[in-house]
Amino acid sequence: MRAWPRSLTARLALLFALLTATLLLVVVLVQGRAVEGHMRELDDHELTGKVRLIRNVLHHGESSETRSRRLDDAFIGHDMLAVVLRDTEGRVVYALRPELFGERQLAADSVPEVTTTWEKDGKQYLGLETIVEVLDSRSRPTRLRALVGLDVSHHLRFLEEVRRRLWIDIFFAAIIAALFAWFAAHRGLEPLRRVTATARGLSAERLAERLPERDAPNEVRELVSAFNGMLARLESSFRRLSDFSADIAHELRTPVSNLMTQTEVALSHARSPDEYREVLASNLEEYERIARMVSDMLFLAQAENGHLLHSSEVVKLADEARALIDFYEALAEEQCVRIVLTGEATVIADRSMMRRALSNLLSNALRHTPSGGSIEISISSQGGVVTLAVRNYGDTIPAAQLSRIFERFHRASPERHRHGEGAGLGLAITRSIVEAHGGRIEVSSDAGVTIFALQLPLAVPPAKA
Repeated sequence: MRAWPRSLTARLALLFALLTATLLLVVVLVQGRAVEGHMRELDDHELTGKVRLIRNVLHHGESSETRSRRLDDAFIGHDMLAVVLRDTEGRVVYALRPELFGERQLAADSVPEVTTTWEKDGKQYLGLETIVEVLDSRSRPTRLRALVGLDVSHHLRFLEEVRRRLWIDIFFAAIIAALFAWFAAHRGLEPLRRVTATARGLSAERLAERLPERDAPNEVRELVSAFNGMLARLESSFRRLSDFSADIAHELRTPVSNLMTQTEVALSHARSPDEYREVLASNLEEYERIARMVSDMLFLAQAENGHLLHSSEVVKLADEARALIDFYEALAEEQCVRIVLTGEATVIADRSMMRRALSNLLSNALRHTPSGGSIEISISSQGGVVTLAVRNYGDTIPAAQLSRIFERFHRASPERHRHGEGAGLGLAITRSIVEAHGGRIEVSSDAGVTIFALQLPLAVPPAKA
């Protein structure tokens, strides 16, 4: 059984009730001490006043009968007062309700003043015992020991009643505070319930919904903003996934259709071994195309899961670029395209992955450079960042295509049918490789000049002159 409620509203209400009760309890304790001290001060003042009255009455040298009569007159109406006066030999010279003192003994004469408390017949008494300087019947100074007692039960009952009422008030105040806190928390958590309702109603058709941030409280606005951001990412990811699935189906449909058509034609009637061999060779090309596509898709999946880089070493980009230029030299000569390399820099990278990224960029540039054109590969470093730019001259990529050019299966010219080319995954693979190395890739295209620029961390800073 859980002692702490799972509901956030109930928790806030309970915490607010406990806080209210604690604050009220502290106030009650402080005020109770103050009231109790004030009552005690009033009782002490009452006792000292009666002692002064005794001194004033007995200040005149009179007989014992006269003094007793004067004291009786002075104490008329003081029903809660008890007084006992003793001389130095312990004889009682005056007594007013002495039975209230019970068996109490007076303190020694050496003690000038003492305050005592006692209980008798269920009542509480406060007493003041002191020495009184008076004149006897011959006007000679003498000392009497005075014990003045005061019934303070009514004050104590008042304090007890006040405490009882305050405890009841604290109890009901805590309940009322809990109700108000529950209502306030319930209203304050309304944005969270809207987030929950929106999340519960999410589906592939409703990913475009957003929560209004303007109406959300400051404490919840950050959550609403993060939730809306998550919805935007989900919408984008779902759209890409849908497009990706459609592209896969489209890309696989062509080779599968070719395989089925060629196979059906080959099986339509008996053929010679050479004809069957030709059909199998054609089918093999389609199989290789499908295999490359599956391999590229697996590569991208590994990149997304952080399993792309297997080793890192110092890589000289200029050496890798020269090796690729030599590899594509025959194709470049066939297309009458000149490749120029300038600059040099060093990075820490997976050599095979970096070579694949550069190969994708160079093959893409060759594919879109017209005959007689040129491709420029420039390598530079500045501020700890290496930039490798591949520039080719040809058709300008439309601005609407630039933002999607690194997406899977995207082609700047989708209407063109490509023979022997990839499935539009090369640039997506290049971006994954660059980002896996902590870099980034950008593209710009204007006035027939297209530039793909890789930015990677510099391995060895350039030596100072």
